Amino acid sequence: MTLLDQIKQNAKKNKKRIVLPEGTSERTIKAADIILKEGIADLILLGNLQEIAELEKKFGLDLSKAEKIDPLNSPKKKLYIERLVELRKSKGLTPQQAEDLLNQDIYYGPMMIFMGDADGEVSGAEHTTADTVRPALQIVKTAPGISVVSGAMVVVTKKTELGHNGVFIFADVAITPNPTAQQLAEIAICSADTAKAIVGIEKPKVAMLSFSTKGSADHEFATKVIEATKIAKATRPDLDIDGELQSDAALIASVGQKKSPGSTVAGFANVLVFPDLQAGNIGYKLVERLGDAEAIGPILQGLGAPINDLSRGCSVSDIVNLVAITANQAAGK
Repeated sequence: MTLLDQIKQNAKKNKKRIVLPEGTSERTIKAADIILKEGIADLILLGNLQEIAELEKKFGLDLSKAEKIDPLNSPKKKLYIERLVELRKSKGLTPQQAEDLLNQDIYYGPMMIFMGDADGEVSGAEHTTADTVRPALQIVKTAPGISVVSGAMVVVTKKTELGHNGVFIFADVAITPNPTAQQLAEIAICSADTAKAIVGIEKPKVAMLSFSTKGSADHEFATKVIEATKIAKATRPDLDIDGELQSDAALIASVGQKKSPGSTVAGFANVLVFPDLQAGNIGYKLVERLGDAEAIGPILQGLGAPINDLSRGCSVSDIVNLVAITANQAAGK
């Protein structure tokens, strides 16, 4: 059984309500048909009900088990407007402005989650990352104790002797270009939680990566990683975190134990936290292309609820997979 098969099986065992804002997108409703048939999640499709029905008929789909809501004519719109005005009162949001926002599927989805009417959201087949993340930050905000949103990639390699049977979490690969030490610590914590919820790693071993190992270089870049490691350890003493570590020291036991003797992470890491977005994004793509690895994601971390972003070039299977991942995140909360 592949990792994605395991993720789907876990989703089926812990059925969650996932809202799909782009309910009139061809790829979205084709993915919805598969998700419903396989029992991966309970779905809520947003969009014009007639358009959804026409597309369902056109492509020979069965969306009868999905809840369908038109944000323009929702019976809960008045309640949602009241709560959104209350939520954004410090920003001076008026009822009319709140209604204008909630007429948009991309705002209505996060509001459903905030109101407890959905457990997670997958968007991005038609919307930009900014369009997906902005409403999420305004409505569900970041998780308690977390100030930064980051993107994690599940990287599945053929090196089964490394990581968690060859599986790793890489972060941040998508969102925050140059995190502070505090933000880097938060990314490490979120990445460990993602490893548990998505990959099923009971004891994540988190390596804070740098070009230096345990003081081998004296530079402000390494100092930031050292400080981030201290913050992460103090914040979550239950997690196994070590740094700063060079990548070979993080991955290879003989190297790790030579450079950081006695470390329970060095040489055994399965969560790799990169010092900045450039390193993380370059790193996972090199492993994917040169190492013939599979990269799954990115998975958004740090939000107060599971809300994930697709590439606008995504396939139907990408949507199915990300819904399964989002359901696992929701189950792990």
